[in-house]
Amino acid sequence: MGSIMDYSQVEIPTHCKAGVVVNEGPDFHVEVQMVPVPQPGPDDVLIKLNYTGLCSSDIHMMQGDLGLPFMSAFGVRSPGHEGAGVVVKIGANVKTFKLGDRAGIKPMMDTCGSCALCWDDKETYCKGAILTGLQTAGTYQQYLVSPARYASPIPDGVPDEIAGPIMCSASTMYRSLIESNLRSGAWVVFPGGGGGVGIQGVQLAKGMGMRPIVVDTGASKQKLALEMGAEAFVDFKEVADPAKAVIEIADGVEFPPIFSSYPSFKPKDERPKEKFIATPTKVFDIIMSRDD
Repeated sequence: MGSIMDYSQVEIPTHCKAGVVVNEGPDFHVEVQMVPVPQPGPDDVLIKLNYTGLCSSDIHMMQGDLGLPFMSAFGVRSPGHEGAGVVVKIGANVKTFKLGDRAGIKPMMDTCGSCALCWDDKETYCKGAILTGLQTAGTYQQYLVSPARYASPIPDGVPDEIAGPIMCSASTMYRSLIESNLRSGAWVVFPGGGGGVGIQGVQLAKGMGMRPIVVDTGASKQKLALEMGAEAFVDFKEVADPAKAVIEIADGVEFPPIFSSYPSFKPKDERPKEKFIATPTKVFDIIMSRDD
């Protein structure tokens, strides 16, 4: 629900708690330390976070095994990229938020807003994108500044503990489903759909009137998938031909659309060539990783 607290009377501290990465690399650990509270610019909002999601990519950022610079190279000490909280201070030019509004922090803190990709609603691939928790302080910190245009309003009825993860994994699946142009009643397949990202895709697809099939393994994932809206579960360790099993479930539709939560492939240029979310036209093998 919307806050009834008068945030104009709330004193903002000079320092706040943050999860700070110590000894970046394979032996990293996180310590709770006090850090300065940032100040918003004229086009920014200051958000006091109540919840942050914990994403496996945070671990990779701290380990430094993604082929990206360490966050310390950008002067960043706290990871995290999916948070939810309340606006406690606004810049002079901000008209879209008021004190006490609920807002979320996403994996991208900002983009250039002027390149072809940004103009084509592909700002995820903007070369000028600023990544939260890598190039700017992340959601392991209690207070964060965000450009008002990139902060996400959180509606009443969505608690912060749910809104936080929606900023990353659920929004990824939602956008994929929207861009698929699938209609209500379409079969959709989620390999690895019993995991954290995939299961949110299952719920979203069900809510959009689609018919989710999850391909995964284990009784616990089967139970979760069916509870969250999957019409069927294919255990790839229990059936000889998972693809054939999926086709039989999908009323003989030979190649139902696939929504995979596996890591994305490295694009050949700034615009991705594969999302691994597709409607295949034939059976093919995919190299998931290689050294050359």
